[in-house]
Amino acid sequence: MKIEWTLIILIWVTSASSPTPAIGGDIADVVNLDALTVWMDHQGLTGGPVEQVRVLGGGTQNVMLTFTRGDRRFVLRRGPRHLRAKTNDSLRREMQILAALADTAVPHPRLIAGCADPSVLAGSVFYLMEPVEGFNAAATLPARHAADATVRHDMGLAMVDALAELATLDYRAIGLADYGRPDGFLERQVPRWLAELQSYEQYSGHPRNTLPGVTTIADWLQARAPSAWSPGVMHGDFHVANVMFEYTGPGVAAVVDWEMSTIGDPLLDLGWLIATWPRDGAHTGIAASALAAAGGLATVSELVERYAQRSARDVWNVLWYTVLACFKLGVVLQGTYARACAGRAPIEVGEHLHRLAVELFERALALVCGDETL
Repeated sequence: MKIEWTLIILIWVTSASSPTPAIGGDIADVVNLDALTVWMDHQGLTGGPVEQVRVLGGGTQNVMLTFTRGDRRFVLRRGPRHLRAKTNDSLRREMQILAALADTAVPHPRLIAGCADPSVLAGSVFYLMEPVEGFNAAATLPARHAADATVRHDMGLAMVDALAELATLDYRAIGLADYGRPDGFLERQVPRWLAELQSYEQYSGHPRNTLPGVTTIADWLQARAPSAWSPGVMHGDFHVANVMFEYTGPGVAAVVDWEMSTIGDPLLDLGWLIATWPRDGAHTGIAASALAAAGGLATVSELVERYAQRSARDVWNVLWYTVLACFKLGVVLQGTYARACAGRAPIEVGEHLHRLAVELFERALALVCGDETL
């Protein structure tokens, strides 16, 4: 399966002050406002012309717009100008999970309406959601949060609270029985990502064997894979850049970018958070963010303890999930490096992500060998 994740990660590991991306070309090429107005009328979302249209930045190539109609503000999310093969399928899955989360306590963007018909907007399905009143701590901190270490400390705990709430959901009861393949989920992970890494050899110019300890890490993971676990809803890409925080305090306003969500082992989300969380005062590399630079954050031990308390899941094997997260994320990042070596992505971006992939594998190897602890 072709991986389309890399640009999700690219935005949050590069400069936090990156400008809002342009759609490219005229906005009417990707969002026909007249067609959108007609569709909204059919959904009962009437209120006059679409006005105050503005492009929003995001963690993916998907187009996001905010606009007003009548006295209501909307956010529209659709695929990129040049659609990828799986774009519409991914967007339909996002609609499905946002609809399923509607009556839960998991903070998320509220779905207003979705259009599964790609003919309405230039070949892309799309959906409308409520705007999220919050900020992204990967990019910036409001004055209150920047000045108060207690607030910053509690932001990490609030992230874990949101993650634990997700982990407690009965996925069948909220209509997600067909959303993933939990049977054999953990057993598939290492072979699946080793195969992905092997597939990069198709790209000319990509140097082989540049990630440290691949075999050692993979063997360790397979030998120690949990034999019993409880399936649940996974976000799939849980880190600080995919969370919007409240302006009034440390609370989470919404967890965003659900395109990698599935039914699997929610403890992998906790491992993903730990793998990308600042440690030992470091705020560069994979952990880089405005929040990390400000410091005063909760420790990994505090995050794990909070998750155990709030989710009631057994976290004794959290080391294994953290190593798997480092392994999986490192392979994903290495994919852009391989494509960059073949001229299919900017080489400076590829080299930057390669350094992050090496960092992740070095940490995984240190954890496996006992040279480092969580």
